[in-house]
Amino acid sequence: MTQDVKIKRALLSVSDKTGIEDLASQLQELGVQIISTGGTLKRLKEAGVQAISVSTFTGAPEIMGGRVKTLHPKIYAGLLCRRDNAEDNEQLGQLDYRMIDLVVVNLYPFRETLARPDTDDAEIIENIDVGGPSMIRASAKNHESVTVVVDPDDYARLVELLKTNDGATDPAFRKQCATKAFSLTTAYDAAIATYFSCGKDEEGVLFPRQLTLRYSSRAKLRYGENPHQQAELYAMDGFKAATLLHAETLSGKELSYNNYGDLDATLDILLDFEEPFACVLKHANPCGAATGETLAEAYQRAYDSDPLSAFGSIIGLNREVDMACAKLLHETPFVECILAPSFAEDAFKLLKKKKARRLLALPEIAAGRMKNQVVYKNIRGGLLVQTADDLITLESSLKVVTHRAPTPEELKSLMFAWKVVKHTKSNAIVLAKGDATVGIGMGQTSRVDSGFMAVKRAGDRAKGAVMASDAFFPMPDGVEVATDAGVTAIIQPGGSKGDEKAIEAADKADAAMVFTGARHFKH
Repeated sequence: MTQDVKIKRALLSVSDKTGIEDLASQLQELGVQIISTGGTLKRLKEAGVQAISVSTFTGAPEIMGGRVKTLHPKIYAGLLCRRDNAEDNEQLGQLDYRMIDLVVVNLYPFRETLARPDTDDAEIIENIDVGGPSMIRASAKNHESVTVVVDPDDYARLVELLKTNDGATDPAFRKQCATKAFSLTTAYDAAIATYFSCGKDEEGVLFPRQLTLRYSSRAKLRYGENPHQQAELYAMDGFKAATLLHAETLSGKELSYNNYGDLDATLDILLDFEEPFACVLKHANPCGAATGETLAEAYQRAYDSDPLSAFGSIIGLNREVDMACAKLLHETPFVECILAPSFAEDAFKLLKKKKARRLLALPEIAAGRMKNQVVYKNIRGGLLVQTADDLITLESSLKVVTHRAPTPEELKSLMFAWKVVKHTKSNAIVLAKGDATVGIGMGQTSRVDSGFMAVKRAGDRAKGAVMASDAFFPMPDGVEVATDAGVTAIIQPGGSKGDEKAIEAADKADAAMVFTGARHFKH
């Protein structure tokens, strides 16, 4: 059946009673008979709506404290009867059953109950809905004949359609509602399965036996990485950490697929810094990063690290953008996006003058990184899951392995470079002076090539700089490239069979070297 269906009889049974009285009143005005249950029925009668109980409709009482009320053949025959099937209709008539054309149902608050700190297993399990999902599935399965509404936001659309379509719903609306209904029951069952797998403290179980992730579409993107690829943006339901999906786009054209990837890398590095910090990213890699006394100072130093690569970049800032910083940003030749916690009013007025430049505000940046998060990476036919790289390296944990220990100034710079190299694609080398990068090499198949790249970009600024390497040096050549350029101190994980040769090379150049004991691969 692909035609309009007149709504003559409706079953209303909701846990979330938002807007239910108004909906029922509107249905009553349209001549719809209303069947209802428990608390919903009580609310409707208090609102002056004429409704009959499910018990009256089925001829069977609610039993077991309301656990059994809608689980009755008369309900499911009314929902599953195929209107264009003569045998179904004949059986319905022989049994003196009636069709139900509309079901408005939402579910017991299982996830909300689970989230409350004071609930025990008995209360949580009692909030597993049985009848609701069953009615929703039955109605959605028979959506050619039955309209199922699970979202209060759809009540107004339903009423408008009934008023303009002679009291009937059309096939397109019913299918849209059925899609939303099955999505609801899927998410509901996934939450229950997760609870049984992990218990109440599901965050304490990082890798459950069965992993169920749910994503909802947020936007259709213009294209993917390249114009010939199609793309869509999805949001993971229930993800609690700061994400770009929480950001507000204040100005500029819509974000692209590549913008989202670069902005995510930008957010990742911003969350690691507490002092005023700025970073310039290109293709998900930092090409400049710095801290400063002010945000403007931090940005200028980050930009100066590699002005050539900064063209067409993403800029990240971890403080509200003031006018001093905005003036520098506005003078930057071409910027794709600027991400910051917020923008001062005068700064925003200046920056939005360039219509193509996207300005995104994400206040959660100021809160820093959440601990104990897991990250996901798709592979063909599977998913890689790991804990996030949120390891914090302390100065006290460093091991000095050369004759000379780093000076206090070198040590400060080494710790800064170590934070930045963590966010740079492997093989990764970062050269820094003070608390600003001067040369970055990344994404090469040999570490020494990344060293050559970083030294080339730094030029004369390599003299007196420090170097961070995301992983150990298997041979001394990477150290030699840096010290020959004037690098005076090095931070690296250590742990290679070639450590002794790397240490010898550093000692020969009178450079200090410290081991962290942990690497920061980022592939």
